[in-house]
Amino acid sequence: MTRALRNITIIALIAVPVAFLPGGGAAARAVVAALGIGFLASVGFAGYQGYRVNRLTISTLPDTARAVFFAAVGLLVLMVAAADELLASGVGTLVWIGLIVLAVAAIIRVWSEAHTY
Repeated sequence: MTRALRNITIIALIAVPVAFLPGGGAAARAVVAALGIGFLASVGFAGYQGYRVNRLTISTLPDTARAVFFAAVGLLVLMVAAADELLASGVGTLVWIGLIVLAVAAIIRVWSEAHTY
C-alpha cells in the first residue's frame, strides 16, 4: 500500500509542473521526444550489433534471399519513419500494420531458410 502511494506521489509531483507552470507542456513534449530518440537509437544499435554477430550468415545468403532480407529491413525503417502520417487514419493504421507484418514475415522466412540444413 505504501509503495503504491509513493509511486502516485512521484507521478503527481512530476505532473504538477507540466499542468501549472507556463511552458510545462512544451517541456513535456521535449522530454517525450528525447525519450523517443533514445529508444530509436537503442533499436538501431541493437540492429547493428545483430548484423555484426550474423555478418557471415547474411553474406552467404543467396542474392535473392539477401535482397528480400534487406528490402524487409528497409521497409521496417520506412514504417518507423512514416508512423506519424500513417497512424493518423484508420486505413493508414491498417496499411502500417500490414506492411510491418509483411516485413517481419519476410525476415523470419529468409532467416529460417538460412538455418535449414
